[in-house]
Amino acid sequence: MTNIKRMAYSLWAKKNVQDGQPMWLPLIVHLMDTKNVIGWLYNHWIDDGQREVMRENFDSEEELLKFVRFLGAVHDIGKATPAFQTKKSYIRDDELDDYLVMRLVEAGFNGLDSALLESRKHSPHNLAGEALLRDWDVSEEVCAVIGGHHGKPFNVVDVDNQLEDYTSNYFQRDSDCNLRRKWSSIQKYLLKEVLSASGYDSLADLPEKIGQPQAVLFEGLLIMSDWLASSEYLDNSHHMPMFPLIDIEESASDVDLDSRYRTAITNWDRDDSVQFGPVSDVDSNYEKRWGFKPRNVQKIMSDAIGRIRKPGIVVIEAPMGIGKTEIALTAAEQLAYTSGRDGLYIGLPTQATTNAMFDRVNEWLKNIAEEDDENISIRLMHGKAMFNQTYSHLPHAENIADEDDAHGAVTVNSWFSGKKSILTKFTVGTIDNLLLMGLKQKHLFLRHLGFSGKVVVIDEAHAYDAYMNSYLYKAIEWLGAYHVPVVVLSATLPKDKRIQLFGSYLRGKFGKKWKGKVIFPDNWESEEAYPLLSYLDGTHVGRVTDFGDVGAGQKKSVHIHRFDASDEELMKNVLEMIHDGGIAGIIVNTVKRAQKLAELVPDDVELMVLHSAFLAPDRVKKEKRLQDEIGKRGNRPQRMIVIGTQVLEQSLDIDFDILYTDIAPMDLILQRIGRLHRHGIRRPEKLTEPQTYVMGINEFGDYGDANEGIYGRYLLMKTDYYLKDRIDIPKDISSLVQKVYREDDDLCDEELEKARNEFQDRKEKAIRKASAFQISPPSYSKRKSSIHGWLNRDKADVSNSDQRASAAVRDIDETIEVVLLKRNGDDYEILDGGKLSDTDSKRIAEQLIRIPSAVISEYNIDKAIRKLEKKTRILFPEWEDDVWLKGALAMVLDADLRADFDGWHLGYSDKCGLSYERNDVD
Repeated sequence: MTNIKRMAYSLWAKKNVQDGQPMWLPLIVHLMDTKNVIGWLYNHWIDDGQREVMRENFDSEEELLKFVRFLGAVHDIGKATPAFQTKKSYIRDDELDDYLVMRLVEAGFNGLDSALLESRKHSPHNLAGEALLRDWDVSEEVCAVIGGHHGKPFNVVDVDNQLEDYTSNYFQRDSDCNLRRKWSSIQKYLLKEVLSASGYDSLADLPEKIGQPQAVLFEGLLIMSDWLASSEYLDNSHHMPMFPLIDIEESASDVDLDSRYRTAITNWDRDDSVQFGPVSDVDSNYEKRWGFKPRNVQKIMSDAIGRIRKPGIVVIEAPMGIGKTEIALTAAEQLAYTSGRDGLYIGLPTQATTNAMFDRVNEWLKNIAEEDDENISIRLMHGKAMFNQTYSHLPHAENIADEDDAHGAVTVNSWFSGKKSILTKFTVGTIDNLLLMGLKQKHLFLRHLGFSGKVVVIDEAHAYDAYMNSYLYKAIEWLGAYHVPVVVLSATLPKDKRIQLFGSYLRGKFGKKWKGKVIFPDNWESEEAYPLLSYLDGTHVGRVTDFGDVGAGQKKSVHIHRFDASDEELMKNVLEMIHDGGIAGIIVNTVKRAQKLAELVPDDVELMVLHSAFLAPDRVKKEKRLQDEIGKRGNRPQRMIVIGTQVLEQSLDIDFDILYTDIAPMDLILQRIGRLHRHGIRRPEKLTEPQTYVMGINEFGDYGDANEGIYGRYLLMKTDYYLKDRIDIPKDISSLVQKVYREDDDLCDEELEKARNEFQDRKEKAIRKASAFQISPPSYSKRKSSIHGWLNRDKADVSNSDQRASAAVRDIDETIEVVLLKRNGDDYEILDGGKLSDTDSKRIAEQLIRIPSAVISEYNIDKAIRKLEKKTRILFPEWEDDVWLKGALAMVLDADLRADFDGWHLGYSDKCGLSYERNDVD
């Protein structure tokens, strides 16, 4: 072994003391481990669709694979510097640190043990790697990927003059030519090894340019590969080795790199890949997946989607209850096949709708897993996923034996957790996970990598406000850049939003000059047909408007009654209407109003209250009971009143005999009507005709402070004006929605004009607010193709908090989530009466509830958190060492389930949920 090779191979990448034994990992081993991992991921984990996007600017697949391997092999070359090699170990073990430095001195790094590097922090190894590559004339685009592999790229100015300003960090001393030549020769030796291992002869063979969308995906793949190659074991048991450190007395020459990498991949790769085939017969596919033949609308839409050859965005507008979920899942199979994708993401507005969808997707995926005899992992992505019973009972991928009879299961792969969750091939989550594609946040590249390999389904697309839409359009723009098939579902989509969805995707795919590249059908922007299928196929936008008869079971004529009455008169009317039997749904706009109405329901009438202010377990039970009693094939009670907020209007397959609703924008009223006479069942005689009572209309332009505070006056005024005495479903759906959302209407009303201006101002402010921390759209300019500065203005308080990151993409007041407990004498209990001492940690952690924003809006949130943290540490110090309860905040109620919290009376009941009043209220 030559002296220069011996010196290069003595450099360390990782060090630690394990079970009293000093361990290390040579830098050359970690570089080759990462090169092997990224090559395997490229060949076996990413899909054909992702490879096609990455292939841009490369002459062949072989050249692309060389480059990918080079990224893995070179990513940590910045560790071949004095600044890193003299760095202290994470555990601050001086003996280990001194030993490794002395070994370097013995290998030929003279004086390293006495080197004084006062500015070491200015040259972290990822920045050092980028600076070295830049000094070797590697292109800016490639350098930026190396510099950003810890999750956030640097600015160009950060790299400028690194070697000149911090020379000793790279060459041990500022002005020692011999030392500079020695370190430089070592660094270039490693570079030569890296190039050779990647299949290159020289740096001149590297690509001169890579596009920005490609750079984002390369960065995501590199981060994933580095994390994998840095995993010593698959789990904490140490039974399944990945890339462990080696004994301090062993050298790089003692490591069998090929065997090491193959063992690691065998232990890590617990999932089978899904290769979707063509859906050649829609009828038989529906029967195979769901046990029934498709309805007319379903068949025509599925047939049309199956004919798309170069998928882009698909927008499905069809009535509630028509079966859009089956259309979407069939589309997922069809579009995955034609686009080369092998995964799926479905995003929904709320945790409740996400849980309901998860059950359906899990059954669909189980059908596929059993059919293909494969193990397929799924991930439920929302803040309370761990408490979902279906999800928590799925087997873990790492626990399934690798045997012939252990296939055909849907599993959870524990490695894909935290920031890696979205890398799971099949995911169902709240829409936040998609919106976060647009938020400047560290490790955003992993999110983009995950989404780029999936068919993306967006359900209830009408449900998002201007603030969230801003993030939605940005996410769709980037999905367009990755040529990801996107399926958008809505029963009540304004045509302007349909146009914006297409525009965002087309800008992402084709750049700013997309209009000259795309062919549209006649009257595209004014299309109001319903149902309607719109789609992008290559450069052509197509549509389907003829669906024949949507089916008698899907048609209904709804009587609309404007109902201006007191709460007591309202309840009297409800009770009269269901006197002889029936299920009455009352959907209101605020939790307080729901709670107030619930108190008026007589004890002899079955009552269900559902809103966001319930403990997580209570809400799950209520949702399940609701589905069991008034869902499809539910065991319907004789008489029942269901009172809820907006959670009842979205995706829940429930059926009311009569509906009462607060005034809301037209699309939301129609969504609520979608829960009325939803199924073809026998009704009580008085309720055979569908009827909806609309409350809160005092007079034109006056809808009460609460309703106007939520939705604004403009849309309520337009809804009020166009709301007819009878609505024919589905015929009237699109025309009513378009009339309300059309801003160039000819209604001549001074108050309406004033409300329109207020609405526009509010919308523009929301968009400006949302854009403050959004990434830029994908750049196709040769002058702006690098990812330098891509995450500038990173919002510090969301970087390491999933909860705060999700809040950042929703225009909501920040609040606090607490574990709600009660004190009973000297004991502490969960609210159903179980003593804490007899209750497992997971069940305690499930007792989560969000403190209403009104309670803390005038109270500093950080101050409130500190106060709750102090109280929690005093009462439950053992929580800090508990995997489920670490970091949780406790709020303790008295035996009557009441508490005072900074000027507010709080109370809880399983009937009405969390209530709150100011202390000065009698």
